[in-house]
Amino acid sequence: MSHLSHNIHVIHMTTHSTPSVCVGLPSLPYARVYTRLGPTYVASATHPPRSLRFSFSRRRYYIFPRKFTMPSASTADYPVDGDELKFPLELANESDFDRIVSSDGLITVCGFGSLLSERSARSTFPDLINFRVAKVSGFRRVFAHVAPIFFERGIAKPETKEISSLSVEPCEGETLIVTIFEIQRSEIPAFIEREHEFRFLAVIPETLNELFYINPAIICARYSDEEYLKNRCKGDKDIFFQRYGRYNINKLWRDDIFPCRVYLRHCVLAAQNLCDLAYDNFLDHTFLGDRRTTIREYLSTSGSGIMEEEPPELLKERYGG
Repeated sequence: MSHLSHNIHVIHMTTHSTPSVCVGLPSLPYARVYTRLGPTYVASATHPPRSLRFSFSRRRYYIFPRKFTMPSASTADYPVDGDELKFPLELANESDFDRIVSSDGLITVCGFGSLLSERSARSTFPDLINFRVAKVSGFRRVFAHVAPIFFERGIAKPETKEISSLSVEPCEGETLIVTIFEIQRSEIPAFIEREHEFRFLAVIPETLNELFYINPAIICARYSDEEYLKNRCKGDKDIFFQRYGRYNINKLWRDDIFPCRVYLRHCVLAAQNLCDLAYDNFLDHTFLGDRRTTIREYLSTSGSGIMEEEPPELLKERYGG
């Protein structure tokens, strides 16, 4: 097989006929690609980020090529009592994460908000490796849940309902530009504790030139209050109160709230600093809780002025893009 790209190294593609791995809503085959030899984004010291003069009216159009057809990959790489894994795969318990650990003890994490910034990613995962750009199909970003961390850091504005953080949810036809990187399996308990309110899904990310990675990645998806109380809090309302009630948060997942201003600015800057494709994708494929208003539209209307606001002095490094 000839080189598909000088940045991508294809291991092999199976030719035997086995069931396809289901990725999200459609059933798609995938190629085997070294995750740790994938394209890595490196910021150049000689090419600074684009100007911080923001204009949200112009939208660039990107055409994602139709996926080419390849033989199905064997599911033998993910033995689960002889059953085929279907993606997206929910990881309900810590032990479920072992189903997607690579042979060298690593797990791939998907970043779609603050983790678009390598600096932010490394503040959370200091030992991460191979930070790079990827795609995830069949999902959209939505600002639709209350984040207690914004209350803790003093940047939530409950009086204007600007208290929301990001999650993703399945949406046919959507494609997200994300980052992916590897962490050690030993970091998973802390990861679960830190992202307690989310549903953890294993998805199959893609390279920017249309190949599927063999290693699934964890993405933090939308939950519901009922599921969260039942599964994460084990039905114990005291656990919910300890985490959220003290901030007068009685409901986590809401459609009537707006992005935390400091956090939204940080995510937009992180996407902008990553690449033009990530920047436009964030503006046009990230929605308010109404699922209609894009972030590009929001920043041009009721959210205007957010990009010109500086974070509090103590948070400038963390929320500086």
